[in-house]
This record gives sequence, C-alpha cells and structure tokens, in this order.
Amino acid sequence: MIVEATLFVAGLATLVFGADRAVTAAAKVARFYGVSEFFIGVTLISVGTSLPEMTTSVIAASYGAGDIVVGNIVGSETSQITLAIGIVALISPIVAKRREVMVYGGAMTLAMIIMLLTLEDGVVQRSEGFLMMLAYVNFVYTLYTNEGGAEIAEEVVEKEETPERGLPRVAFGLLLVVVGGQVMVTNGIALARLVGISEYFVGLLTGLGTTAPEIVVAGIAAKEGRGGISVGAILGSNITDPVFSLGIGALVADVVVTDLASVTLSGVYMLAVSLVVLALFYWREGIDRRAALLCIGLYLPTFVVL
Repeated sequence: MIVEATLFVAGLATLVFGADRAVTAAAKVARFYGVSEFFIGVTLISVGTSLPEMTTSVIAASYGAGDIVVGNIVGSETSQITLAIGIVALISPIVAKRREVMVYGGAMTLAMIIMLLTLEDGVVQRSEGFLMMLAYVNFVYTLYTNEGGAEIAEEVVEKEETPERGLPRVAFGLLLVVVGGQVMVTNGIALARLVGISEYFVGLLTGLGTTAPEIVVAGIAAKEGRGGISVGAILGSNITDPVFSLGIGALVADVVVTDLASVTLSGVYMLAVSLVVLALFYWREGIDRRAALLCIGLYLPTFVVL
C-alpha cells in the first residue's frame, strides 16, 4: 500500500508540474505566431490532454471492445463539460467572449452530433473514422487561417519564445501530464481495491482520472490568468474526442457497440448538458462561481445515466 500511495502522489506531482510547463510554453508559442491563447488551448493543448482517450480508443478497438471505446469518450466528454468547467471556475471565474463561445462551442456541439449520428447503427467503420479525422484536421486548419496565424508578431518575440524552444517544452509538459495522469489513475485504482472500495467507486475513479489532465491544465491556466488556454483546453478536448479520438480508434478496427440503448441515452445526456453549459457561457460571457456549482451539479446525474 505504501508503494501505491507513493506512486499516486508522485503521479499527481508530475501531472501538476507538466501542466504548468505546458501552459507557460503554450502561451509563448501563441504570442510568437500572433494567435490567441484560446486557439492554442483548443488545438495544441487539447490534443495533448486527449492522448489518454486516444490511447484507450486504439487499444480497446484493437481488442474489439467497442463499448469501451465509446463509453470512455462519452464519459470523458460529460465530465469535462460539467465537472471540469465547474472546478476550474471555482478556482478562478471563467471569462469568454460570445464569439468564442459561438465558434468553439458550436464546433463542439457539431462534433458530438456527428459522433451520435455515426453511432446510430451501432458501428463506426474505418471509412467513417477516416472522414471524422479528416473533418477535425480541416476544422483546425480553418481556425488557424481565420486566427491570422501566418501573421507573426515579431515585435513581441524574444529569443526564448521561438517555436524551436517553445514547442518542445509544450510537448515535454504534455508528456509529463499524460504519464503523471496514468501513474496517478493506475495506483489510485490499486489503492481503492486494497482498502476495499467497491468496483463502482473504482470505475468512478477511473473516469475522473481520464479527465484529470484537462482539469489540472485548465485549472493552472485559470489560476495564472490565462483564461483563453483554460477554456480552450476543455472545449477543444470536447471537439477532439468525439471525432478524432473515436476516428483513430475506428482506423484500427471497426468500432462495434453492443449496448446501443445505453450509448444513446448517455450520449443524449452528454449533448443536453453541453448545450446548457454553453448557454451559460453565452448568456453570462463566462462561468462565475455560482454557475460553477450548477455545472458540477449537472455531473451528478451521470452516476445514473452513464
């Protein structure tokens, strides 16, 4: 038990340290390219923090465990848009422009709808997975073009902020996030079983663990006053997972869902709570601490639905 507890703490420390490195370096990369921190959060950071979901999709798909592939993504999506947003807003109230909510929130909603429509027949074929990944790449390219990424703001660039230095730091920070999160979750589950916690709570711990990278990265960004990275990382991850993470799993093997009724029910709930949180973002131009409690409350029914 001492070994598991030590590794759990070490994983958490690695997760926090890596998130801090990634957020700082990502902000510098954003300044170099003249794009918003929100854009960097939606793309670079969100893809990095979604690596656990991508890895799970590939491994589960290779074993023909389609229910695990889809369940992991739906569960992660729901917890991020409710629990993660709520926790981050409790740390520091989130501010978001209505235009950003419309563009990125709309893209997130569309990605979820595409996933649900693709799963309507219970199978995600390789061709569908490829098209989903292609749609995501096109989305990122379009955003990059509209953000004016080609216009490099030379006047704010310092030697230590060049991509040659910044991007490896972002990659290293995200690597620590993924490794730290994996170590923390694995040993957290082991601890739970050693002390006799039920399998239900073990499953809950696993689900929260896959969302830990997004929560920690977004929380640190919010605390440092980098709200763009904070919100962008969560919304971006919810754009990445339904199309890219599911798509990459389908490329390995057709994703076949056996419990389609449960997937439909939990998927509809995921979409519904996402629309509620986006409405709060748009109406209040962010999420304050009072709204944060509502977001966390929206997560609780997932114990029954998911």
